[in-house]
Amino acid sequence: MNRIRVALLGLLMMFSLCVFSQQRPHFSQYIMNNFIINPAVAGIENYWDMKASHRIQWVGLQDAPVTTYVTIHGPFKKSAYGRETPTTFHPDGENPRGSSYWDEYTKAESHLGFGATFVNDKTGPLTTTNASASLAYHFGISPKTSMSIGLSFGFNQLTIDRDKLQFAQQGDPVLYSDISDNLFNKVNPDAAAGIWIYSSDFYIGLSAQQLLGNNISFYNPDSVAKRTTGPGILVPHYFATAGYRMFLSEDWTFLPSLTLRQVSPLPTGIDFNTKFQYKDLFWAGAGYRYQDGFMGMVGMNISNTLNIGYSYDVTTSQLNTVSKGTHEILIGLLIGNKYGDWCPRNLW
Repeated sequence: MNRIRVALLGLLMMFSLCVFSQQRPHFSQYIMNNFIINPAVAGIENYWDMKASHRIQWVGLQDAPVTTYVTIHGPFKKSAYGRETPTTFHPDGENPRGSSYWDEYTKAESHLGFGATFVNDKTGPLTTTNASASLAYHFGISPKTSMSIGLSFGFNQLTIDRDKLQFAQQGDPVLYSDISDNLFNKVNPDAAAGIWIYSSDFYIGLSAQQLLGNNISFYNPDSVAKRTTGPGILVPHYFATAGYRMFLSEDWTFLPSLTLRQVSPLPTGIDFNTKFQYKDLFWAGAGYRYQDGFMGMVGMNISNTLNIGYSYDVTTSQLNTVSKGTHEILIGLLIGNKYGDWCPRNLW
């Protein structure tokens, strides 16, 4: 991407941020960390779950998106619900998370969960930073099914680097020019909400991000663009997710899932994902993002405190002529894992 394209990209982001693109970054391994899109997941397990991810999108394309995030969530108070039998040990020939384990699965005890999220996304001249704290309440709705409701509040900061923009006329007044440096910052409050219904073999989630719909503008008040285009808006992003677990054998499980993503005025985005898991040791999967590309992923539970995942995306759009794909790595830490579970009980 040459400087002219970078300039065009920057202007589109400044002048039409709400109209032409999704404003939140994409992730491929969100199925390993649903908390990144739904605050109701906070505190769903009996330990603190910390995830760190780094995503390099469209390798080979200059100034393409690079996204890094860190999340952590857990219960306010630990309990022993469903955990009377530790699964730390892996007896030969026996799957500690086999069908008999799930036959004894019961709803979660009512409890509160807390979480925090930090996301940094950089694309050309535009950097977006989001930080938020989440609170969720979990309760049973049937003998084997639970529900949680979550809210998240924080801030969203957008920064544009004027040095990375090239204008047709030197000293073009389209941007504010009465500051000492070339970084333009806008900070707005942010809010999200979600619902999560989960059991031993399915989950359903609904969530919304950027609920406040704040105006955002970097215009110089005297510029023509200000008078003719108007301010941009941080539009809400809506997500609907669902997944199901089925046993192929005592050791192998198959986990298909679906995510719908709505960001007005774009058409509905659709992700199809599949995941095969062997015991509670490792997994491999694939996904398809409608009219965008394919994704493959692998991962492993290294111990009862550490897991790691990797995904590679191939785009099917015209970007594939210049892009060498997208890499994403995810590292997870299970903090205070009292019962030594090698894999989550409620997020699988």
